[in-house]
Amino acid sequence: MAVTRLFTGKGDQGDTDLLGGRVAKDDPRIEAIGALDETDAALGLARATATTDRTRDLVLATQRDLYTIMAELAFTAELRPKDYGLTEDRVAFLEAETDALTAEVALPPQFVVPGESVSGATLDVARTVARRAERRVVTLARSGHVENAALTQYLNRLSSLLFILARFEDRAEGAVVRLAKADPSSSS
Repeated sequence: MAVTRLFTGKGDQGDTDLLGGRVAKDDPRIEAIGALDETDAALGLARATATTDRTRDLVLATQRDLYTIMAELAFTAELRPKDYGLTEDRVAFLEAETDALTAEVALPPQFVVPGESVSGATLDVARTVARRAERRVVTLARSGHVENAALTQYLNRLSSLLFILARFEDRAEGAVVRLAKADPSSSS
């Protein structure tokens, strides 16, 4: 049986491959793709700990969208296939799912403290990682490396979906959210 090597050594000098050539490992595109990869991994943990099929299905759909985004960012403009990339219908999908969950889950009128359920907490971690990825992609967009506005829109909507999914999972586990600002009359 042939053994596949997981390393090549080609990156030992601090550069790596993008679709279209080699770039420095600290290139802003690599930073953005890395942040998206971290988001995908955090979403994988969230999916593994989710208690509902609805959450698992939504998270898997977003993970697949992230692969499309990472591939789109990895192409140079010259090599990117004409009709390849994340489409606005995926932004609309996130908006519709977020609205549907928001209609089902009552939210308090203040910030909440994450951590009332394992599944909700993992979604909150994924949300914060997704926000970092969004910031990296915004940096790329502002420097002219992102032509598709749907990428930044999608990542902005993703954090909203993950927030409400965390509250949905909290509710599914019977957890009551805690408010960030403590009520002076309570001990928690």
